Amino acid sequence: MSLVQQLVTTLGNATGLLTVLICVIAAVLNYFDDPDPVKYTSMAEDIKTLEENFQRQNKSCFILGASGETGNMLLQELLRRNIFSKITLIGRRQLTFEDQAYANLVQEVVDFEKLDDYAAAFQGHDVGYCCLGTTKAKAGTEGFIRVDHDYVLKSAELAKAGGSTQFHLESSRGADKNSNFLYLKVKGQVEAEIEALGFDRYAIYRPGVLLVDRQESRPAEWLARKFFSALSAVSSTSMAISIQAVAKAMVANTLLQPEQKTEILENKAIASLGKSAET
Repeated sequence: MSLVQQLVTTLGNATGLLTVLICVIAAVLNYFDDPDPVKYTSMAEDIKTLEENFQRQNKSCFILGASGETGNMLLQELLRRNIFSKITLIGRRQLTFEDQAYANLVQEVVDFEKLDDYAAAFQGHDVGYCCLGTTKAKAGTEGFIRVDHDYVLKSAELAKAGGSTQFHLESSRGADKNSNFLYLKVKGQVEAEIEALGFDRYAIYRPGVLLVDRQESRPAEWLARKFFSALSAVSSTSMAISIQAVAKAMVANTLLQPEQKTEILENKAIASLGKSAET
């Protein structure tokens, strides 16, 4: 057998083993999967009616974290749905958009270290969306806590004081204020502290691994996304989801009127809601 043939055979065997491994892992993850989410009836037929009813209310919203992947995708989805009369981006820098669809956006540049000085930026909005966040690897432990807890909580406080009745928070799968893991503990703490503010409606989204090609180079995250992308091709799992699905779910959920003031959407529920709203 030639060297080339040996190489082809070896690669073929390796691919086969990888496929089997992924299938086995998928079966294990399904066993520990999220419980089945609430069954969302398809919104495809009703979405236009819901949008029109919402549009007539002439509401405004703000987005925190629009420069990030999920926040940017959320902005695109909101513009496509056209359900708000005014959209304000609140961030640490001015964002540049070339498409005319972004022409009517309002941008408020703030210093997150002195948010009390920018309380006016949070006033007069009906709905707040928060996709703000960083990583311990990028910002260090103190920086991570400052962004994912302090900035997020202070923004929610200012939004509540400024008249917002709804607050939608992108959190993380496994968030738990009692967790031994810093990331999950911080996420869980800020979830609970925002709930205590008493918004008329508070939605928490806990996606798994976000499937997106980040602009930043994070080898570990890149490897995880590639793995879960392959995994999702052979099995429905609560461990990963595309940012498009998260954005669609957040917008669709804004149109609904759940009975409870606070709701937590785990990964499967996010995926189910996002899919139900597709048109």
